[in-house]
Amino acid sequence: MTTALYALMCLGVLGAFDTLYYHEWKLRLPSTAGAGPELRLHASRDFAYTFVFGSLAWTKWNGLCVWPLAALLAYEVVVTLKDFIEEDHTRRLPAGERVMHAIMGIVYGVFLTLLYPHAAVWAKLPSGFGNANYGLVSWVLTAFAAGVFGSGVRDLVASKNLQRATRPLR
Repeated sequence: MTTALYALMCLGVLGAFDTLYYHEWKLRLPSTAGAGPELRLHASRDFAYTFVFGSLAWTKWNGLCVWPLAALLAYEVVVTLKDFIEEDHTRRLPAGERVMHAIMGIVYGVFLTLLYPHAAVWAKLPSGFGNANYGLVSWVLTAFAAGVFGSGVRDLVASKNLQRATRPLR
């Protein structure tokens, strides 16, 4: 399981770089007119990752409980695909950001591939949540959960502020 979590941590580092460098610093997405829908998609995905990072750090999703985890992971894929479409409609991505997204997609696939055998074992156990502790890895994933939650709040607030700024005065 730790190998899957290392892939998840790698994804977290790549996602943090993508957010901090491209979205916040280079493109200043939270203050860009028209970026509200993209920011809402980012927030939605961030909240999903909050649960993925936070729960896999300390929990095994046993029996029928594995299905909500699978749904959450599939939801992330759907949101990411919608985000790709939204980006293509609203802005031109720098080449580096496009490459970053491709690498993140590959790493996500690696993570899912490494997670699947563990989820298959969990699915055969009695339903409920089991305790897990991967030492430092669990704590790093917990920190990532807190960071991605903060990023989601930031994106949600920024999208609301952009909505207010573009509303016509009455």
